[in-house]
Amino acid sequence: MSTIEQLKQDNAEFQWHPMAHPAAMKKSKPDIVARGEGCWIWDVDGHKMLDGVGGLWASNLGHSATAVRDAIVAQLDELPFYNIFRGTSHPRAIELSAQLVRMMEPDGVASVMFSSGGSDAVETALKLARQYHKLRGEKDRFKFISLRQGYHGVHFGGMSVNGNTNFRRAYEPLLPGCFHIDTPWLYRNPYTSDPLELGEICAELLEREIVFQGPDTVAAFIAEPVQGAGGVIVPPANYWPLVRKICDKYGVLLIADEVVTGFGRTGHLFGTRLWGVNADLWCLAKGISSGYVPLGATAISSKVAQVFNDDKSGQAAVGHGYTYSAHPVAAAAALATLAQIQALDVPGNAGRVGAVMQERLRQLEKTCSFVGNVRGVGLMLGIEMVDDKATRTPMPRSSDIPARVAKEAYLRGLMVRISGPNLILSPPLVISLDEVNHLCDVLEASFAAVEATL
Repeated sequence: MSTIEQLKQDNAEFQWHPMAHPAAMKKSKPDIVARGEGCWIWDVDGHKMLDGVGGLWASNLGHSATAVRDAIVAQLDELPFYNIFRGTSHPRAIELSAQLVRMMEPDGVASVMFSSGGSDAVETALKLARQYHKLRGEKDRFKFISLRQGYHGVHFGGMSVNGNTNFRRAYEPLLPGCFHIDTPWLYRNPYTSDPLELGEICAELLEREIVFQGPDTVAAFIAEPVQGAGGVIVPPANYWPLVRKICDKYGVLLIADEVVTGFGRTGHLFGTRLWGVNADLWCLAKGISSGYVPLGATAISSKVAQVFNDDKSGQAAVGHGYTYSAHPVAAAAALATLAQIQALDVPGNAGRVGAVMQERLRQLEKTCSFVGNVRGVGLMLGIEMVDDKATRTPMPRSSDIPARVAKEAYLRGLMVRISGPNLILSPPLVISLDEVNHLCDVLEASFAAVEATL
């Protein structure tokens, strides 16, 4: 038996895949990606594809960023690992913290706490939010409010503020004190078709929930500047500014989950800048190291940091952290990534070529009978497939149409991601205009191929 055949046979026999039924992976073999170069990947059979998934929202610099690779190798030679627990540190952790805070100085960031990934970054933010209020003498502020359709990782805290039942139901009961309100989702909401009116209504829902719960019991509101896994839901322009005002009015912290939107994906360095709003805590991962080595970070605003720094009670010690927080190799990868983001103007490229992707693929709403809505910003885009366009009837989970579209794209040289009825695109942020046009060509042909069979 060849090595490739053995890989295909062993893949689901010995490992469980995230977000998948173990038995289903044995019946339907996952695609095995063996090599990457630039924005392209090859499967074990040598089939070449444009990476429309960006690894998983993470490979922002593509798969062959020499500067990041060299930084990783150099760090392995110098110091492969050491911890940064109380009393110890290492050079790359210090350098990365300084660089990241300088990069986020316009956002009011004063400090950063490192972790191993996005779920960790969310968990850190939730815990710091509770501790912040305790230090201020408001010990009853323990509740969190979040959005339906929101995604905040898979730890118990993040899962509890997740707004998608699929990530919650099997693990309930979850963290007490977590409440959800409607997302400002223009395509699917019961209120209005006017974007600004929807922004006002959904912001009012946040205020009403804070008042109902009791403002003195609410620690934070957490949301993605643009929802990613929930279907690439872009809020109206007035929503985040209104949310910021409401949080300030009631002393509630605003946590921006920038695991997906951070480091350029929206066409801005951070998603909050898309809306001209500063958060109090930011959750970062994925693009911070371009996915080369796992790393997470929670950025802390001056307002929050000051309360910890000024504490005289001894209660500000942070009883939280991870063995691999600011892992030297991950920190080296991140430093090289941040340098490349600035040198290559990665956010600018995402905005420019992303605009072409958005314009071309929005035409699928007109040309394809089962595409209900195409939405996104920068280099993040969601194509929602429906059963009936006139009534916006959701496509049932039993439908094989999304999987068929993905398969057609795969055969034509494009890897995409299906999440329920949504086809989600998040290609590397260094993708060229020619590569974006190839992506659009393939998707147009893939949807047309499936359309022709209906």
